[in-house]
Amino acid sequence: MFFRMALGYVNKLLSSLPLRKCLDAEPPLHLDPAKVSSEQFDHVGRFRILVIGRSSAGKTSLLQKFCNTTEPPEIIDAKGEKLDMAIVQGSLEREFHSIEDELIFKKNPSFIFHESPGFEAGSDKELNMMVSFMADRATTTKLGQRMHVIWYCISMSDYERPILAAEEKFFNGCNPGSVPVIVVFTKADVMKLPALRQLMDEGMSMKEAKTRAGNVADQIVNELEGKIAKELDKFKYPPKGYLSLASMNQTDADCSPLLRCTANVQGAIELQRLLISTQQVNPVLNIEYAVRRVLLPQFYEEVGYSKEDLEKEIFLWMPLLKHVRYFLLDKLDLSS
Repeated sequence: MFFRMALGYVNKLLSSLPLRKCLDAEPPLHLDPAKVSSEQFDHVGRFRILVIGRSSAGKTSLLQKFCNTTEPPEIIDAKGEKLDMAIVQGSLEREFHSIEDELIFKKNPSFIFHESPGFEAGSDKELNMMVSFMADRATTTKLGQRMHVIWYCISMSDYERPILAAEEKFFNGCNPGSVPVIVVFTKADVMKLPALRQLMDEGMSMKEAKTRAGNVADQIVNELEGKIAKELDKFKYPPKGYLSLASMNQTDADCSPLLRCTANVQGAIELQRLLISTQQVNPVLNIEYAVRRVLLPQFYEEVGYSKEDLEKEIFLWMPLLKHVRYFLLDKLDLSS
């Protein structure tokens, strides 16, 4: 009830301001970043993510869903030059590109991704390159070059051997410094088949087993997560968070949990705001964090904002205001 009241407050606030008078235009339900002004883009900033994992971990599908696109990214090398798309596609599939390369999706260029080539083959060369890269990006004085989070992807299709030498090397040998690491369990939906087999081995018919396989699969995933987390937490540099995702290659897949988890492991509110204001996947997250970080402290009198300062603080979490405003009106039925 309180959260809905807060949403109503945000809605009224957005509709009351003079600069919101342009809201009578058609709602941009799918934002085109090319139409965002350079001033808005500079205000939003860029959020930098290092993605690590085996070649079968579904990293490409995850990044595409995170940026709400099906197109491949542009790759910018360390010299700032854009690589040829034919080379890009091949390098993505075989992971031959450098960890220094920036992967940027046109649909949301506010996110910059770096992808580490696999180092599960036993060579220390790739590991040493990653250690050097992480140390540089964690401590650089150039704020625009700093890494903000590391996603370490482990596919649930490898559930029989989820922790190999690569994981031991990384979590024992790579000090991420102040950069939080999240273990992302991808392809969690593959556990439906083991669940189905388990139910049928227990004597259940195929038809009945199919109706219950989803719940059993969730239980198996939760148990596996717990076991893997217990092992990784023993290492020298354990992750800050764990999260499982399923069917990232499907149209209706939801990566909002990954956004929320990434925001919650950030140590500074400024980095949370950078992430949430940059994402274009779920407008309700802009509202949620504006409520949690701005309105709740105000209502509990922890912070005393003037109306003008309160408006400014809220807008920092939702710079693309028209998008958020129409979400409130159309999706949450707050028009009255």
